Amino acid sequence: MVSRAADVLRRVFFTPWVGRGAARHAPDDEQGDTVLAVPVRGPTPGAHGVSASSFASLTDKLDYLDAADLKRVREAYRFADEAHLGQFRASGEPYITHPIAVAGLCADWRLDAQAIMAALMHDAMEDCGITKTELVERFGAQTAELVDGLTKLDKLQFSTREESQAESFRKMLLAMARDLRVILIKLADRLHNMRTMDSMAATKRGRIARETLEIYAPIAHRLGLNQTYRELQELSFQYLRPWRHGVLSKAVAKARGNRRDVVDRVRQEVEDAMSQATVPAQVYGREKTIHSIYSKMQEKHLSFAQVSDIFGFRIVVATLPECYLALGVLHQLFKPVPGRFKDYIAIPKANGYKSLHTTVVSPVGTAVEFQIRTETMHAVAEAGVAAHWIYKVKSGTDMPEAENLGTMWLQSLIDIQSETRDSAEFLEHVKIDLFPESVYVFTPKSKILALPRGATAIDFAYAIHSRVGDHCVAAKVNGEAVALRTELRSGDVVEIVTAASARPNPAWLNFVRTGKARSKIRHFLKNMEADESYELGHKLLAQALRAEGLQMPSQGDDASDADAALWQSLVRWSGNRHRRELLVDIGLGRKIATIVAKRLASQMAEAGRRPDAVTLSLGRYASDSDAPSQGTVVIDGSENATVQLGACCHPIPGDDIVGYLGRGEGLTVHTADCAVGRKLFERDPERWLAVEWSEQPKRMFQSAVAVLVNNGKGVLAEVAQAVSRAEADIAHIEMDPAQSGETSELRLLLAVRDRQHLADVLRVVRRAPVVEKVARIKS
Repeated sequence: MVSRAADVLRRVFFTPWVGRGAARHAPDDEQGDTVLAVPVRGPTPGAHGVSASSFASLTDKLDYLDAADLKRVREAYRFADEAHLGQFRASGEPYITHPIAVAGLCADWRLDAQAIMAALMHDAMEDCGITKTELVERFGAQTAELVDGLTKLDKLQFSTREESQAESFRKMLLAMARDLRVILIKLADRLHNMRTMDSMAATKRGRIARETLEIYAPIAHRLGLNQTYRELQELSFQYLRPWRHGVLSKAVAKARGNRRDVVDRVRQEVEDAMSQATVPAQVYGREKTIHSIYSKMQEKHLSFAQVSDIFGFRIVVATLPECYLALGVLHQLFKPVPGRFKDYIAIPKANGYKSLHTTVVSPVGTAVEFQIRTETMHAVAEAGVAAHWIYKVKSGTDMPEAENLGTMWLQSLIDIQSETRDSAEFLEHVKIDLFPESVYVFTPKSKILALPRGATAIDFAYAIHSRVGDHCVAAKVNGEAVALRTELRSGDVVEIVTAASARPNPAWLNFVRTGKARSKIRHFLKNMEADESYELGHKLLAQALRAEGLQMPSQGDDASDADAALWQSLVRWSGNRHRRELLVDIGLGRKIATIVAKRLASQMAEAGRRPDAVTLSLGRYASDSDAPSQGTVVIDGSENATVQLGACCHPIPGDDIVGYLGRGEGLTVHTADCAVGRKLFERDPERWLAVEWSEQPKRMFQSAVAVLVNNGKGVLAEVAQAVSRAEADIAHIEMDPAQSGETSELRLLLAVRDRQHLADVLRVVRRAPVVEKVARIKS
């Protein structure tokens, strides 16, 4: 302890003032590195030696680069070393050791010189004040873009930490979609920080581990980086559940000792069998990670003793046909477990993973899983997208299988980004798309699509194309019509039926599983709501302005200079960005039309415009559809998101109605005698508008009805027949759970044309023999 304190004091007082890193208080690193920047006045004993030896170990890994690239990497190291001078990690090590370690992990993946340089400088912009322009001038645009994609957005002001973090993820993921090396460097960065997180506070370790488990480990899995995925999971579990990790580690160590003989015996028998069948193969024993064992125990409610497949084996052969030959040899040697065979060669996983999986019964009676693959498949299985660079360095050619790994998912990120402007919503969609398990379904033309487990026909439709999803009306699975919310299973052949007039239903958001489908539906609904709100806002402002005796100023390309100036001044006063946004806010109730109209009227008065008597009388007494009497809003049933009918009173044509312009909720229509409406009126009387029914409504409307019936067989069927005879539909039905001995109350939501139609329905239902009483439900 004393020597450690003395070493810190020596660093504080004896390291020279050099470079940008001196006397800088850098922010806490996102991954958990606390960057300690201190003014220093002399050489740090051992510090330079540590970083130099670390860089020497890095250059040993870079033997695949040519001399020119190696020179550029060395220059990047010197630049990063100078930038981070005087900064230390929470462990007390010079900060430069971290970028060197990250670059070393990237070198293990055989990434190119630009990626290694970006790894060495990945914190330079964030912690050291280096600008992107400096990096472009010194190291080129591509390297600077990589570093910029890795840089968080701490310099911007966000209202919450969550908002800042979501925006940082958004930036990183979009940079990743442009250049895959960004996420590879980021994963290497996170992996090294997870390996060296012991010096952090326990609360901070927990936050970082949870973030790793929720975001970074699934991304690694999505991109096929299985080795990185397993280690990130294991380290996260170790910090989040240290006690459980410790108990399971001891149990696995004990089981390893007890089963070592079995593992050796199985491996030897398999090797001998492959040799006799003249199938050259390498057989490896492998052990499940602690996290995967714990997950299986949680998922299947098992004790540790009940988890049989702690150990497994991997068989690596030379060619693809030998995979199936090895499978045949294995099934001749051990009995396969029915239903536990998966062919990921014929149908690869979404991240490009290919292998044959089979579970057999070992000589001691336990189930053992085998994975059979070629060397190329093994490279992709362990390194995923990084296998592209590894294979290229080893063979001098590209690996076609690895080149397109993850491209569908990366493209979906760009699609989601184009529909979603909110960072938190974007991150939510990405999390949804990071499901590790997939189902594989077929189009009618036998094209395979991978979707997350639990995906529905709607998800499938949007996976085909956004237009197919937007106009989807029905689905067929294996030739049979199914509901759109039906969950798909692997092997299903799915056909989507579309209609040009169809539109996305908001209820779809309750069951879709893919981020792409969710973002497309939300985007469509937002646009539809904005268009309707704009029309309503335009109508409300025009009516309010007519009440002031003025006509609406001209808009758009037809606007005169004077009218354009009026709109510009009004938009500035309102705090909106443009005229359309102001009118949308009026339509949504965020701004009151009468207040905006009075402001516009005063501006028009300043410009010399005076109220016109004809316009004033038109606003009060006109009866045409464009200017309804008393400035009322006409309800015809064609309204969607902007104008809603109150669920409390269920108004229908013929009822006396009033309109409440809620804050950000649009216009809600209530019956004049609605109790909820009266309370809202007492609270916000200025938000009430005159509304009236159109003479020709465009759809049916729902009304709530209570029916008291005698208990008996077929009661519900008789009520439904009576409703049908009256040419109405039942939209929803509920039954009182507290039934009396002789009667029960049914609550129906009926679709009717108007009050007269409802009266006819009630009269027909009342005549049914099983009905004692029927009445409309008011709020």
